[in-house]
Amino acid sequence: MSFTTADVVKLRKVSGAGMMDCKNALKDAEGDFDKALEIIREKGKLIANKRADRDAAEGVAIAQATEDGKFGAIVVLNCETDFVAKNESFVAFAEKILAKALEAKPESLEALKALEVDGTTIEAQITEQTGVTGEKLDLSYYKCLSDEAVVPYIHPGNKLSTLVAFNKVVDTQVGKDIAMQVAAMAPVSVDEASIPQAEIDKELEFAKEKYRKEGKPEAMLEKIAQGSLNKWYKDVTLLNQAFVKDGKMPVKDYLKQADAELTVTAFDRFSLNA
Repeated sequence: MSFTTADVVKLRKVSGAGMMDCKNALKDAEGDFDKALEIIREKGKLIANKRADRDAAEGVAIAQATEDGKFGAIVVLNCETDFVAKNESFVAFAEKILAKALEAKPESLEALKALEVDGTTIEAQITEQTGVTGEKLDLSYYKCLSDEAVVPYIHPGNKLSTLVAFNKVVDTQVGKDIAMQVAAMAPVSVDEASIPQAEIDKELEFAKEKYRKEGKPEAMLEKIAQGSLNKWYKDVTLLNQAFVKDGKMPVKDYLKQADAELTVTAFDRFSLNA
C-alpha cells in the first residue's frame, strides 16, 4: 500500500512526530495509517523505557482558572533540558493538559493522567511525546482549587506558578497582587490557624532551646519563645506577611482595604527552581 505526502503531514499532525519519523513509519506500515501511528507510539514507549532512569528536572509550571473564575489548576510537565522546555510545541502540550484539567476538574494527578484527549489518555500521550522529543517527559504535579474566586499567576519563564482562592469575587488587580505575593514570598499557610499544631509546637521548642543556649532565664523562655513564634507567623503565613507593595501593612490589611470581608481561603505555589 502506497502513501502520499499528505499522509505524512496528517500523521505528523496527529502524532507530533518529525516528518522523517512519520515517513519511515508509513513506509514500515506499507501505507497503513493506523499501523504507522501505532509504530510511532511504540517507538515512544521504547524511548520512554530507555529514559525512565533519567532526571526530568526542567519543564514548565503553568496555572489557569476557568472562565467563571471559580476553579483553577496548576500543572507541571517536566522534561530533561531547558531547550525542550522552551519549545513551543512542548509548552502547547502542557497547555492542552491544563485545558483538559479545567474542563474535567479531576481530583488527583492520577485522575488527570487517565483523562482522554483526542482519543488517547494523557498518560499515553506523554509517552508518545517522549518519542517525539527524545527526552523523558513526566507530568509530575497537579493541584486544583475552587471557591468564589480563584486567581492564577505564571511568573515569566513558566518556572513558577501560583493559585489563590478567595471567599468572594475579587478585584482583578487585588487578586493579581496576592497571587504575586505568594510567588515572591513563598508562604507556607494562609494564617496561623491553618498551621498544624505539631509544627507550631516544634517551632516553639526550637525557639526555647535557642534562647536556653543563649543563657536566658528558664522562667522567661516561654514568653520570649512566644514572641519569636509571632515573628515566625509573619514570615510564613500569607495574611500576616508584610505586603510586598507596601511593607508597612500586612496582607490581611490590604485585603480589608479592598473589601472588609475579603480573605484568602487557600493557595498553592509550585517552583521548578525550588
